[in-house]
Amino acid sequence: MPSDTGHNDSLDGFGEPDVRKELAMDRDQAGREDLVRWREAFPSNYYETNPNLARVLSFHLGSRAFRAVEPRLREFGRQMAEVVDPSVQTVERFRQLPALLGHDAFGTQTELIDFHPAYHRAAEAVWNSGMLVAEHEGEGVFELVALFYLLSHAGEGGQACPVVCTIGLARALEHRGSPELQRRYLGGLRSSDYQRCHRGSQFLTEVQGGSDVGANAAIAAPGAEAGAWRISGEKWFCSVADADLFAITARPIGAAEGTAGLGCFLVPRTLDGQTPNNFRIRRLKDKLGTRALPSAEIEFDGAVGWAIGPVDEGFHVAVEELLDTSRWLNAVGSTGIMRRTYLEAATFASSRQAFGRAIASFPIVREQLADMKSKEYGALASTLALTKLIDRIGREVADENERSAYRLLVNANKYVTSIDATDVVHQGIEVLGGNGTIEDFSPLPRLYRDSIVFESWEGTHNVLCAQVQRDCVRLGLLDRVLAWQRAELASAGEGAGGDGLVVADASERVGARLKRSLADVQQVSAHFRRQLGDLVRVIQATCLLVEAANTQDPEKTAVASFFIRRQLLVGYQPEDDPEWSNLVDRVLGDSD
Repeated sequence: MPSDTGHNDSLDGFGEPDVRKELAMDRDQAGREDLVRWREAFPSNYYETNPNLARVLSFHLGSRAFRAVEPRLREFGRQMAEVVDPSVQTVERFRQLPALLGHDAFGTQTELIDFHPAYHRAAEAVWNSGMLVAEHEGEGVFELVALFYLLSHAGEGGQACPVVCTIGLARALEHRGSPELQRRYLGGLRSSDYQRCHRGSQFLTEVQGGSDVGANAAIAAPGAEAGAWRISGEKWFCSVADADLFAITARPIGAAEGTAGLGCFLVPRTLDGQTPNNFRIRRLKDKLGTRALPSAEIEFDGAVGWAIGPVDEGFHVAVEELLDTSRWLNAVGSTGIMRRTYLEAATFASSRQAFGRAIASFPIVREQLADMKSKEYGALASTLALTKLIDRIGREVADENERSAYRLLVNANKYVTSIDATDVVHQGIEVLGGNGTIEDFSPLPRLYRDSIVFESWEGTHNVLCAQVQRDCVRLGLLDRVLAWQRAELASAGEGAGGDGLVVADASERVGARLKRSLADVQQVSAHFRRQLGDLVRVIQATCLLVEAANTQDPEKTAVASFFIRRQLLVGYQPEDDPEWSNLVDRVLGDSD
């Protein structure tokens, strides 16, 4: 019987109750089918789905050199999708994280760390990629960056940090190590055979001396063997605790206080292939992110090691070879995390239906995706510009402006890209809605945790900004960095158009602000961090315009315009721009 409202209460306007139930089930099933299609359509090769990477590498390398490295990138892109990423997901799904096996069944000290078999499957593919044997000076640095960028699509996964630490230790031995150390260990550090390689680590942090490395208390005493040292003390944060070779800072007995008195030493895990080299792992850290990577507290009691370079130059070895390498590649890793997040969010938004249409059609979602994409492109552009500087310094063709730009950017670029990675993953989770918070629905929760760890890896933001501030005051970097940035912008030519004028104006403004701050000790301490962030945005915008001019890519031109409006144009409000919606459409394009 009709109700007073004219509706059948039992039907709610949909017909008989069983028909209503069927309609609800149909809707539920359609939603699941959308999700299945989303996951089934996901890329089977992370390289092939990224035309921007191919274009910018071809620009930096030249077409001939790019064609030589592309097959290896294509193969590793496939290995990432088929082997590495599933292996990382398996470790996460079963929550079988690294476990400390301090002693064997008979009570013999071993200090071993046990992993899920999937961890080793991933590592085999990573080492087989050639990442560790690529040339790390000259043009080979671009191949390394591209491979590491692809690796970072899986987040840290327990592999990125070992790769970075191994590369850093190899560079330290190449540049500073004695011929005997090079003969003994360099081949293993450069091996592509996971079963035979030497994996490196670096232990600098102590409980009383985190960023204040000069407060470190670990000591080094001359050993019985010629050239050997005995290292004793506690290291508070030791990632890659399962490594074969440790790079450790310690203070020789009688050396000066502060960083000037520190030496940098190579300490093998064992001297006989089995017995721990006088160290004990106290415990593994229970970290927020990068959980498949074993980080530990380790005590050393007379561990045998050898100085890497002159013992009184240890702090310079640690910073210039180990930390600078890590900061450079940390930015690559943050950029890879951003790219993976964008892929997850953009494909989900195209598949997910709400209110009768895909959520990717809603302007607010499209703007969010465009912002994520522009930050990833900007991060990749500035990181490749840093890589070009490393290339030129390695080939000894860099001028003073380029060397100054490297010194500033290796720290500042890590700071900005790591902040952007956390922001981009946060936005990606928002696009997925409640699904974005579910651990087995997508990798985004894990990538979010990893990105926060990346922010502190090899220097917190305040530490990095303070380092750049000191360099600017002590070495007068700023004028040379600005000269380098303006020369790069000029190389984009007339194609930069009005966007180039906006970047030039922003460069003048941030340069003037930084000069005022650097002239006033109190002001520089209070304001330098935000000003440095603004300078990096100017550099990223410059690099995007240079890429757009050289690749003739309309999508890159749109991304550069979007980035410049959002980051640099004073007083810009999208609602006042009649071309804004069209610009967002051009940024998103049809290629992704």
